[in-house]
Amino acid sequence: MAELETREIEYFMAVADELHFGRAAVRLSIAQPALSKAIRRVEARLGVPLFVRSSRHVELTPAGRALQEHGRHALNAVGAAVRNARRAGDPHAQLRLVLKPGGDAGLLSGILAEYSHRPDARRVDILFSGPADRTDFLRDGRADVGLLYAPFDDLDGLAHETLHTEERVVIVPSGHRLAGRASVRMPDLDGETLPSWKGVPGGDGTGPAVADAVQLLQMITVGRMVGVLPRSLAEPLPPGLTCVPVADAPLSRLVLAWNEHDRRPLVTSFVEAALRASGREPGLHDEPRLHDEPRQDEEPRPDDESRSHD
Repeated sequence: MAELETREIEYFMAVADELHFGRAAVRLSIAQPALSKAIRRVEARLGVPLFVRSSRHVELTPAGRALQEHGRHALNAVGAAVRNARRAGDPHAQLRLVLKPGGDAGLLSGILAEYSHRPDARRVDILFSGPADRTDFLRDGRADVGLLYAPFDDLDGLAHETLHTEERVVIVPSGHRLAGRASVRMPDLDGETLPSWKGVPGGDGTGPAVADAVQLLQMITVGRMVGVLPRSLAEPLPPGLTCVPVADAPLSRLVLAWNEHDRRPLVTSFVEAALRASGREPGLHDEPRLHDEPRQDEEPRPDDESRSHD
């Protein structure tokens, strides 16, 4: 039997986020004494204090920080289970696809056309995400499938199939010292200002923060930085910019991903259509790949360079 109820985890998470019992009670629409009593009951059941309390201050204990981290995952999992159960019982449920704006390498229209010809095809709702939260959409059930870029997006807990592999290019102003080169290598970028990507682990550059390729191209146009992107995200280039292949940057992969526990025919059908549309015929009995395993027709990829991004 579970030691904590979902409601109790929700109560704890509200206090952990607010670090204030009054504000947490308002957020939960309950009385503060009832909330305090519920938290004391949780602490007694677990046998550890979760908060250090004073008249002016509330602070998480080490046990509280651990429960905060895992409690958030638990609530997300419960929410996803409820949403998926309802959708599984709905014969008219639509399929939800998440991607970043422009992040389809030109494949989306072909995938949707291929899928529309299937007898079990449903309407596809397109959801646009921020720079780094597409995996959250898939893990918490807000989306059924997503187009992600490997190795930058975290594929832990997601099944996935590679749809497209491409080189990365450095984008520079047309008058830049590298603009006339046939190709460059990563050491050629030493001393250049590179972007800091908002919300992307390992995306810390020396230049201003950017959230997407559009912002990056604007900053390059005004001479504030240079940037490395998969070629499909760099096209079409605005006037005054040029791109040069980066010979030693690991190739970028566009992958179709979904929750590894989602075996619904709704998802399987779309995955098969996407593979066919991208020229990768699916096998009838293939198991989804849960890690970045190279296919037989792909060369193993070297480790990613920290300064190149999707």
